[in-house]
Amino acid sequence: QAQLVESGGGSVQTGGSLTLSCAASTYTYTDYTMAWFRQGPDKEREGVAAIAPYRFPTYADSVKGRFTISRNEATGTLYLQMNNLKPEDTAMYYCAALRRPLLPVGWSAADFEYWGQGTQVTVSS
Repeated sequence: QAQLVESGGGSVQTGGSLTLSCAASTYTYTDYTMAWFRQGPDKEREGVAAIAPYRFPTYADSVKGRFTISRNEATGTLYLQMNNLKPEDTAMYYCAALRRPLLPVGWSAADFEYWGQGTQVTVSS
């Protein structure tokens, strides 16, 4: 069972950058698909980016070209590099894991089994 701990959130101004990290314990690279989700005030949890073992990552349209998801095969750490941040990116960001080596078509929060506690990202204008 994966245990996930996020870090790296904070407050930045519009146009700024942050890098989120997700440390995973009991982790086997080839067994898990990993993703970042976010949930803003009064909004549903939405998928931001996901990556399956040895696959190209996938991104929400709202973050394409600005965010980059990556994972360290040796340590199991998942990252989300966020550039050119906008106020609408303000949300709690969650790391999630699915014990399958493939990302489901039409993936959503309901597909993922393991979750971190979240890290807050606030972008001011």
